[in-house]
Amino acid sequence: MTEIVLVRHGQTEWSANGRHTSFTDLELTAEGEAQARRAGQRLAGRRFAAVIASPRTRALRTAELAGLSVTEVTEDLAEWNYGEYEGITTKEIRAGRPDWSLWAHGCPGGESPAEVGARLDRVLALARSVGGEVALVGHGHSLRVAGARWIGLPAGAGGLLKLDTATVSVLGFEHEVDPVLASWNAPC
Repeated sequence: MTEIVLVRHGQTEWSANGRHTSFTDLELTAEGEAQARRAGQRLAGRRFAAVIASPRTRALRTAELAGLSVTEVTEDLAEWNYGEYEGITTKEIRAGRPDWSLWAHGCPGGESPAEVGARLDRVLALARSVGGEVALVGHGHSLRVAGARWIGLPAGAGGLLKLDTATVSVLGFEHEVDPVLASWNAPC
């Protein structure tokens, strides 16, 4: 394998407003569709042996608009399950729980950092099993966990990796064996 390219889905109404969105299946906004097309322009010329996507509409539509042919859809690439925090902002959560951090505490009724890390470890193992470049089309927090896990950090370290909508990041290798973040949060 050479590289894993991470593509975060384009903007939705909730991502634009900072609302936690995991299982709620939202469409892209007009801007999100334009972002997805720009991501496709950035990826033009790359040949992917596999394109693995989250089952959420926003990820699948981003792949489609970017010109990526999805070869596998997996719930393991879905966004962090926010449980009781679905649809609300961090500011709203912290009004009642000032010390809350997704990366340290997870979500009541949802997933812990360790649970999300285990899912993304499976996705990375799947990507590594493919010969050639692989694209993963998914979501902000889950792809941040993938980046952290790729370089050997715990899932909670994904909080150190900002990831905007419709950006491209590349997981690669230094000296052909050492996992590195080859590029991160590159705008399209």
